[in-house]
Amino acid sequence: MTANHLKFVTSHGRRQFLKASVASAGGLMISFSWLGTATAMDESKDSTPVKLNSYLYVAPDGTITAMVPNPEFGQNVMTSMPMILAEEMDADWSHIIAKQAEYQPDEFERQFTGGSQSIRRGWQSLRMAGAGAKHMLLMAAAAKWQVPTAQLTAKNSVISHTATGNSATFGELAADAALMQLPSDITLKANTDFSLIGQSQTNVEGHKIVTGKPLFGIDYKSKDMLIAGLVHAPAFGKTLKDADLASIKEMPGITDAFILESTTPDYVKSYFDTSAFTKIVAIVGEKTWSVIKAKRALKAQWEDIKTHKEPLNRFGTMTEITVPGGLESTSEHRKQMEALLESELPILRTDGEPDKAFANAAKVLERTYYAPYLAHNTMEPMNFYGHVTKDGVHVAGPLQAPGMISPWVAERTGFSQDKVRIEVTRMGGGFGRRAYSHYLVEAAAISAQVNRPVKLIYTREDDMTNGIYRPTYMVRFKAGLDANNRLIAYQVDGVGVPEHSIHEHRFPAGAVDNYLARGDAIESNITTGAFRAPRSNFMGASEQTFLDEVAELAGADPIDFRIALFEKALSNPVGEKYDYDAARYAGVLKLVREKSGWDTMPASMHKGVAAYYCHNSYAAHVVTTTVKNGLPKADKVFSALDCGVVVNPIAASNMVQGAVVDGIGNAMYGEMTFTNGQPDKQNFDRYRMIRIDEAPASIDVHFVKSNIDPTGLGEPPFPPIFAALTNALYQQTGKRFYEQPLIKQLEQS
Repeated sequence: MTANHLKFVTSHGRRQFLKASVASAGGLMISFSWLGTATAMDESKDSTPVKLNSYLYVAPDGTITAMVPNPEFGQNVMTSMPMILAEEMDADWSHIIAKQAEYQPDEFERQFTGGSQSIRRGWQSLRMAGAGAKHMLLMAAAAKWQVPTAQLTAKNSVISHTATGNSATFGELAADAALMQLPSDITLKANTDFSLIGQSQTNVEGHKIVTGKPLFGIDYKSKDMLIAGLVHAPAFGKTLKDADLASIKEMPGITDAFILESTTPDYVKSYFDTSAFTKIVAIVGEKTWSVIKAKRALKAQWEDIKTHKEPLNRFGTMTEITVPGGLESTSEHRKQMEALLESELPILRTDGEPDKAFANAAKVLERTYYAPYLAHNTMEPMNFYGHVTKDGVHVAGPLQAPGMISPWVAERTGFSQDKVRIEVTRMGGGFGRRAYSHYLVEAAAISAQVNRPVKLIYTREDDMTNGIYRPTYMVRFKAGLDANNRLIAYQVDGVGVPEHSIHEHRFPAGAVDNYLARGDAIESNITTGAFRAPRSNFMGASEQTFLDEVAELAGADPIDFRIALFEKALSNPVGEKYDYDAARYAGVLKLVREKSGWDTMPASMHKGVAAYYCHNSYAAHVVTTTVKNGLPKADKVFSALDCGVVVNPIAASNMVQGAVVDGIGNAMYGEMTFTNGQPDKQNFDRYRMIRIDEAPASIDVHFVKSNIDPTGLGEPPFPPIFAALTNALYQQTGKRFYEQPLIKQLEQS
């Protein structure tokens, strides 16, 4: 593979991308943008920082500090992003120091962790920054030794000239390098020339985590800080009417209690400004336990909300949503979804003549699948530090999307966004929940009210009863086979509260001559949102479980059956578009077949397979099951992933293993239900989570070797593990599974 040549020119000029300046310590500071242009700047001429998106700092002692713009919650960007930078720079990895960046919209673009996009979106720019830094160091050495840069080499943070024997460290050249002007184009390494990327590196924060260093938002402290707690309505569909605040203020350790409204009447929410309860009681005290006792003692009156409409800024497009009044229940939602499935749903895609094909089919299989709401239940409960002064707002804590919440906190506190400082801490779990950072706004609003710094802490009950939940879904599949057991017709109808789960252009679209996809949703006042691989987590589970049953009806091996469909999409695709690469899709199935020994497993072994595409990547799993304490459980898992170039294999494997355990736990036990608007489960005494001894005995992860630029990894392994498990359980129990959580049917069998 040839090297990549990159030209640092845009309509804004090279200075708008990359700036080098001599820092006060005499080192080289390089800031770089995700946008794609670069330059170096002489400190003596202009010391004003350029508004860019990330930066390098090369100290005289050779230490290289790399700022990481994307929030970290375990996906290991704190290690992987600096690895990309160090690779192109030819830096000594032991010299790299990673540092989490604050939210700085003038310097960083897309400081958002979600959608499995961090590495994918940062890949090219991080490489450009590293290559640009190395080139400036090479030019500094060339000028110092009066030799052409082409004769110089960089390796392990040292520039060398073989002919003269000269060498110098990056740190020794840093100050001179700051005076160099970058050329208009820089050559990036060929992917085949990587020496650091693709080599496993341990988590740069691992030691701090296991030794209990204060990395997480819950650890944050400041002088004169108070503790804050909230009391919200006990049910969705209700709001605060009044509360006995006087008696709460008299309790020991309590400094204040008041009614708080987190939004102002004219504020137009954005997509991630979701908040279940915007009128609440805030209680502030000296210690956490004092606040918890006051919350429990509060006497409040609640009233029903009325059906109303709210404007919503959906990523720049103005829309209007309906928030229905009334107290909703899971049982009623299920009836509504069942009824909606029987109606004429809006058509999302049609290929061929599905009705005619089904009428002529030799065999027809129809199945309906259901999944409940799920709570995220991150290990670290929601929390945030807030300090509002006359000069501005300082907030600090765990969140996935600081840029998404910044307008709301600015509007609520009355400051412009440039007066809002958001300090990003490590998250103790996120997976979508911390993209909805209303708790940050609440912390800031409480601080403004009491004129003191506060740390708002949600209890587990607060978090579990305050949203944001994975929606509840129902989908019906229909497949028609001809006399030769070929799939000739396929229909998928999806409904849900408050969204459906259909991706109409995904597999098997493009692989079936007659195809119909339809979908619709039911409005709700229960707040939902992104949950690891949104929508895909349910569709991967249901679609791949259904296809296993279709393969059985066709008398085909489930892997062979799927691969035949991919070959159809490759050789004779149906329709104008489909959203997957059929060769890569088939590739992960072939790899997992090989690594699991699928074809040579004894007939007595209970095994299941599933594969799914989402977030630009492909994942397949094979699960085998055994029996523990009288119930079936996942025993061994074999995983195959195609996510392009794998930056840090050990971290990537860890992410897949985490997705496998998380998926098995949610499939087996995950369920949130509601009765008259009230969550039926408010803590772990009722909301069942997977336990250590219920995790698979082994999870064997393999990656397709690829030179394709990195794609997503945090979410793609999650959806298919549900179905691989259910398909294996069918082999063991003889029963098909159409509902989650699986434990209900297993305990009844």
